[in-house]
Amino acid sequence: MKQFRIYSTIVLGVATLVFTGCKQEQQQAQQQAQALPFTVTEVPQKSATAYTTYPTTIEGTINSEVRAKVSGYIQKVLVDEGQQVKKGQALFKLETQSLSQDAEAAKASVNVAQVEVDKLKPLVEKNIISSVQLETAKANLAQAKSAYNSIVANIGYATVVSPVDGYVGAIPYREGSLVSATSAKPLTTVASIEKVYAYFSMNETEYLNFLQQTEGKTLQDKINNFPKVELLLANGQTYNQQGIIQTVTGQIDANTGTVSFRAIFENPNLLLTNGNSGTIEIPKHYENVAVVPQTATFEQQGQTFVYKVENNTTVSTLISIQDKTNELYIVNSGVQKGDVIVVKGIGKLRNRTPIQPQKVAFDSIVKPIKTLFQ
Repeated sequence: MKQFRIYSTIVLGVATLVFTGCKQEQQQAQQQAQALPFTVTEVPQKSATAYTTYPTTIEGTINSEVRAKVSGYIQKVLVDEGQQVKKGQALFKLETQSLSQDAEAAKASVNVAQVEVDKLKPLVEKNIISSVQLETAKANLAQAKSAYNSIVANIGYATVVSPVDGYVGAIPYREGSLVSATSAKPLTTVASIEKVYAYFSMNETEYLNFLQQTEGKTLQDKINNFPKVELLLANGQTYNQQGIIQTVTGQIDANTGTVSFRAIFENPNLLLTNGNSGTIEIPKHYENVAVVPQTATFEQQGQTFVYKVENNTTVSTLISIQDKTNELYIVNSGVQKGDVIVVKGIGKLRNRTPIQPQKVAFDSIVKPIKTLFQ
């Protein structure tokens, strides 16, 4: 009787295991039947260029303010805004009527002083008067001539000329305006914009990292080895000329905590001008690195994850990001070349979700990576 009970127990246990196994297989089959299709791709290794960006302001390589040297009303504006001018070309004509009257009076004083000198010379030669009187008369003549020449020079200054070759900027004063050397605004600005400067700044940490990552023993060596930079214009378009970083102050501004840089760009079509704004893009090139699309990632508590696919099941995987391009993350760890990840519809997934993987080529998901170096 006891043996029968043991046998019955064994048979019941085996039947339970068989039933449980069948149930699990049925559940798995049901899950697989319910699994939805998701687009996946293999993680590749690529060469990529990431960009660090900084706001910038543009100025002409020569940017000269034009100011009046004498006070007067503007009689004529001889140029227009945006006009190309040559060094010495007349830009403004100031009213000189009062100066002309002063010049006539000064000229008369010169003549009177000259007559006095001419009168005293023979008297001194005949020892009729002391030579001191003649020297005094000569000094008065020199003083009169100096006053006259000063007024004549001021009349010349009434014609305001361009100090450099370049292009005329804004003209805030028009005919009839009273201007002087102390006017709040210049008459205009003449800028040379065949080449332009782009000024931007880095904070102390960025500056030190940038220098340490650049080859060279001295600061000038490093400047010579800086990569060429690009300029993103205010309309979102990339300027068609690359720039060269020319100078670095090398000193931390105590007020802002930044270091100033200056890059130069060719401007053959005169697209850029004084006052333009934009963004400097400094490239950093990576060779043969694992990359994932930014759209294939999600964040939890400040960390970045992707869904790897293992046995047709999603696995939430933490990744370490080294850098990023416009569309890609450059990955340090978490995934490697050949791993399969979900690239679309990740918002619908959870960890350990069964899926039907629909594999596509990586380049069909992400546009070609922007390459600076050829």
